[in-house]
Amino acid sequence: MTALSNRAKLGVVVASAVLLGSVAAGYVAVAAEPAPAPPPAPGDQAVTLAPGPRLLAITDRHLSTVTTADPAGSRTVSGLECLRVYAAAGTGVCLKPETAWSYQMVVLDAALRQTRAVSVPGLPNRARVSASGRMVSWTTFVGGDSYTSSGFSTRTGILDTRTGATVASLEEFAITRDGRGYRNADVNYWGVTFTADDNRFYATMATGGKRYLVRGDLAARTVEALKENVECPSLSPDGTRLAFKEAIDANPAKGWRLAVLDLATMRVTATAETRSVDDQAAWLDGGKLAYTLRRDDGQPDVWSVPANGSAAPTLVIPGAESPSPLT
Repeated sequence: MTALSNRAKLGVVVASAVLLGSVAAGYVAVAAEPAPAPPPAPGDQAVTLAPGPRLLAITDRHLSTVTTADPAGSRTVSGLECLRVYAAAGTGVCLKPETAWSYQMVVLDAALRQTRAVSVPGLPNRARVSASGRMVSWTTFVGGDSYTSSGFSTRTGILDTRTGATVASLEEFAITRDGRGYRNADVNYWGVTFTADDNRFYATMATGGKRYLVRGDLAARTVEALKENVECPSLSPDGTRLAFKEAIDANPAKGWRLAVLDLATMRVTATAETRSVDDQAAWLDGGKLAYTLRRDDGQPDVWSVPANGSAAPTLVIPGAESPSPLT
C-alpha cells in the first residue's frame, strides 16, 4: 500500500484506486450478519475456489482463474465483480462495490456463494484469508481523519468466519514499541497476513512518519512492533519468512523493492525484481512470489520472482491483478 508518511502520494493512489471457536473469546466482537446467497451470476458455474492447480486473480474487475500449467493462456472469468480477492482452503474474500459510492467485504464459499457480507468504509486496497480459510482481513483507504494533512487514512479489519466475530479496526489494539506501551492518534494499519494458529498475525503499522512490521495477537488484542521499513507482509507457507515491500532509503516517494525477511534471523534478502512493487505479494509456493505491476497505461499484469533472489522476474498473467494461489 502507498506509504502513509507521504500524504500527497497517498492521494494519488487513492485516485487511481477509484479507477481501477476460541480465538474470538479474548476480543470484543461485533457480529457480522450472514448474507443471503444469491444465485451464481452468468459464468460463475465454471469458477470455483476449491483447492487445485489454479491461480485466482482479477480480470477487468471480475474474479477469474487460470491454470498453473498455463497461467498466461485461456482463463475463466466469473460474473462476480471484485476489486481485491484472495482465497485459501475453499474460502474467498472479495472487496466489491455495494452501491455506486460504497463497498463491502464479502466472504465466499468454494462455489462463489456469499456466506457473509460486511459494509466497509473507503476504497478497497488489501485482502487476505488465513491458510485454514477461517480468518479474513481487509484494508481500505478512508478520508476524514483530523490528524491527516491530506484527509486520507486506512482501516484494517478482521473477521472470524467460524464465529462471526469482527474487529472493525486494528486501531483498537494496544501497542508495544521498543518494549514500552505506545499510543498516538496517527496510528494506521494495513496488509494483514495470518499465522497457522488463526490467532497471531503480521501487519504494517504507520506512525510518526515511519512504518513498522508488527506482530499481532487477536485474543489479547495487542500488537508489537518488530522492525522498521517493512510494508505489506506476506507469510510463507512454512511460516518462516515474510515477503514484503521495502521503501528505498526508507522513503516511499522513491518507490519500493520486493524483499524477503527471515523471521529467525531477521535477515533481509532482496529479490531480483528492480521495479517498484506497490503490492502485497502472494506466495505461489515455498519459493516463488506473485505480485501486480502496472504498465504505463495503468493496465495491470501479474508477475512472479523467486523469493531467494536467484532469478529474474517473469510475466505470469497478463492483464490481471490481485493474484492468489488456490491452496
